[in-house]
Amino acid sequence: MKNRKTQGFVLIDVDVVALNNAGKNTQSNNDNAIATKSIRKNGRNYVYVSGQAWRYWWREALQKNSGWNLSPITRDGKIAFTNADPLKYPDDDVFGYMRAAKDAELDENGEPVKDKKGNIKMTNVTVTRISPLKNSAIISAASVRPEENWSSMARQEGDAVPYEKQEYCATMKGMFSLDLSMVGTFSNYDRTGYKNLSIVLQEEAIKNGAEEIDDPFVTDSKGKPKKLIRLAKEVRQKRAVDAILALKTINGGAMQTNNLGDVTPKLIILATTKTGNHPFSHIVGNKGQRDEEVVFNFDGLVEVLKDYKETFEETVFIGRRCGFMDEIANELKTLETLPNIPTVKILSVNDAIDQYCVQMKSQIE
Repeated sequence: MKNRKTQGFVLIDVDVVALNNAGKNTQSNNDNAIATKSIRKNGRNYVYVSGQAWRYWWREALQKNSGWNLSPITRDGKIAFTNADPLKYPDDDVFGYMRAAKDAELDENGEPVKDKKGNIKMTNVTVTRISPLKNSAIISAASVRPEENWSSMARQEGDAVPYEKQEYCATMKGMFSLDLSMVGTFSNYDRTGYKNLSIVLQEEAIKNGAEEIDDPFVTDSKGKPKKLIRLAKEVRQKRAVDAILALKTINGGAMQTNNLGDVTPKLIILATTKTGNHPFSHIVGNKGQRDEEVVFNFDGLVEVLKDYKETFEETVFIGRRCGFMDEIANELKTLETLPNIPTVKILSVNDAIDQYCVQMKSQIE
């Protein structure tokens, strides 16, 4: 089992939006004032969309556009959890989970213990799964000062009801990584994040065609490889491909009624690597007196392509939407003939996603 990761980098470009709000604006004198999420670095303000919000948009796109049957959510007091059934629900597989559940009680030989009536005794266990899909927040590439927009509700009789919201224009960057070796592949070790399946689900998986394979990285006390449960190849391929294709139609964000914004990528880089290291984190920066101008770091991109050449598998795909950063179009095109870097293809955003998915599908064992 090879350690293969899809590494993705995206830029989105939005105007007059409030994609992820942070509740009441404590800096305003207006009781009905909402602040957008922002954070400071080196004394500058950057707006952002939380990683959780991005994942929510992603799940929604998979449900509405890819036909995924999402795992039901159960609320129990102050906690909530999904079904934790990655066999039935692809989002439990790709996005991970944690749930307290019941499992078969095992004897010293690892066999289920039965009562006098022949029923398997159950014990309380917690199943957890580290998400194969990991993502950053989406943060503005340059510093941003949100504008205070004063509005009012005035269609009713009597005085108008004022309210405020923060809005901004920004080019925003985000990263994600999809562990291709772990999509549809489950461990059952007694360790947080790695006890993925109950005994019942493990037996169900094998009964329905899943196979047991050796874990190349984890051994037992005798030095023998521990076992992983792996779903059929076509199931794993579909889940991985669906997850990446969803970026073509992803949508979301707060206040879309009056501040509709397009959050699909305007520039995307997709590559498969042999390591979990994400190489594209610093290929976009900023400049200017207040760090408010976005700059594409072409030299930085070339540098990581050279430095990590041996970790890339096959082609690196770069997609750019016409009309966005047209000034770098010619430079990007030179990457297709530049020596000492992996093979690079420059395409439109959707073509880059489609062609990468064809490559990625062939890389899933």
